[in-house]
Amino acid sequence: MRFQDKVVIITGGAGGIGLATAQRLASEGARIVLADLNQANLDAATPEVHAAGAPDVLASLCNVADEAQVVATVQATLAKFGRLDVVVNNAGLMQFKALEELTGEDWLRVLSVDLLGAFYFTKQAFLHMKPGGAVVNVSSVHAIATEALVAPYAAAKAAVLSLTRSSAIEGAPKGLRINAVLPGAIDTPMLWNNPNVKSGVEKINPSDVGKPENVAAAIAFLASDDAKFVQGSELLVDGGRLDHL
Repeated sequence: MRFQDKVVIITGGAGGIGLATAQRLASEGARIVLADLNQANLDAATPEVHAAGAPDVLASLCNVADEAQVVATVQATLAKFGRLDVVVNNAGLMQFKALEELTGEDWLRVLSVDLLGAFYFTKQAFLHMKPGGAVVNVSSVHAIATEALVAPYAAAKAAVLSLTRSSAIEGAPKGLRINAVLPGAIDTPMLWNNPNVKSGVEKINPSDVGKPENVAAAIAFLASDDAKFVQGSELLVDGGRLDHL
């Protein structure tokens, strides 16, 4: 199994793509750390990840926008498992407002989760991972082609790609790999609660909607030694949706 004895932190790990990723990596032998903002979701997800095959699961209540909480999660991981091999920066926040209605606080709220959260965990990975470690950032097709009312989210996800490239350059001499996935329309609450989708402004063809497990499979590849020569990449996982947006 590709992740036998490896320790993986997954942010936003108690639902959606994060939980699917935790289950996929657990099925391949990983010890999983679920970092999530919602305690009830953590309580529900933990036994599911155990059932998927994880030898051990650590649930860590963590707001990724708070660097002190990120450090605490990593320290708890090291205290329990003695190592850190993979970080999946999946936690994300999306809000919907017209550009002229946005405030600085709105921008900072989204950027603090979607961009700085990824940076904080990547920083900790650089401080504590041994050579062979991997970071996978979850960006979005919105980094490339977007729509109205989501300017901070689109900007943050584009910045995550830039962070991925910079991290890959600095991580390579340390023996660390940093890559990104760009999900398209994925069957999660974030998609179906999108007011643009609800109103019909954004048309969703059912054939364009993927499953969290589809993204989890791509993340598993990038996090594994199968991708040992993949560095700074941006892997679309969108079923071809971006080709005709």
